Amino acid sequence: MSSTGKSRRLARLSGHGDGRYLFVPLDHSVSDGPIAGVERFDELVRDVVAGGADGIVVHKGRARVIDPELLRDCSLIVHLSASTAHAPDVDAKVLVGDVEDAIRLGADAVSVHVNIGSRTEAAQLADLGAVAAACDRWNMPLLAMVYPRGPRVTDPSDPVLLSHVVNIAADLGVDIVKTVFASPAERMAEVVDSSPLPIIVAGGDLDGSIADFAASALAVGCRGLAVGRRVFGSATPRATVLELAGIVHDSAGSLLDRPSPSHPSPRMAGAL
Repeated sequence: MSSTGKSRRLARLSGHGDGRYLFVPLDHSVSDGPIAGVERFDELVRDVVAGGADGIVVHKGRARVIDPELLRDCSLIVHLSASTAHAPDVDAKVLVGDVEDAIRLGADAVSVHVNIGSRTEAAQLADLGAVAAACDRWNMPLLAMVYPRGPRVTDPSDPVLLSHVVNIAADLGVDIVKTVFASPAERMAEVVDSSPLPIIVAGGDLDGSIADFAASALAVGCRGLAVGRRVFGSATPRATVLELAGIVHDSAGSLLDRPSPSHPSPRMAGAL
């Protein structure tokens, strides 16, 4: 099987064609509980797409109930890992879906969560390797959310540790890696320089300025952001995404004319 399918899906993940990414994870209802009511969830997706997000991240069951029309201008990333806040070990992620599930749903990519330094690190690495192999068979892009988390991790923002984390993702066959931002911020450039993969960073301190955080991440070479809570927890999710998309893609003005998700568009989120 050629790599054409993966190349096309990877191109769709950067909806503006600039190799940068703004993903909005909406998978938190498994880990933490509902983020929106049934009707409000569709409205939230509509706001995220209209604001200019490149992709949303959801679990397979949620993907089944989202109106496909809403994702004509936004990629679908199906998350394959889960844990809940009620577990004895909240850092222990397990696989709850597979690449074939994502293909049947028309996904553009899958994502897997791995906590380096957790008690179950070995099993999570094995899962990542297995998913990467399946992604190779099906030409499916793989986003890995790899964080330093667990009893042996004293400083999760240590740039040396983060450089190790992103290279684990690269060595195990990932296409895009998501991790946390280094501290001090300027040392994130070292992490970026160490990585053969595009790095996107998680949404940052909930108390800080998301615009400042986004600008800092792009300035040191990160290729984008994955922002969930600061979007669905916002009083104005569409405006929040619009602001972030303007920073990530440096095209805030053009995003104001983005077509409504309810109208036809030449860009489709379905798999080839």
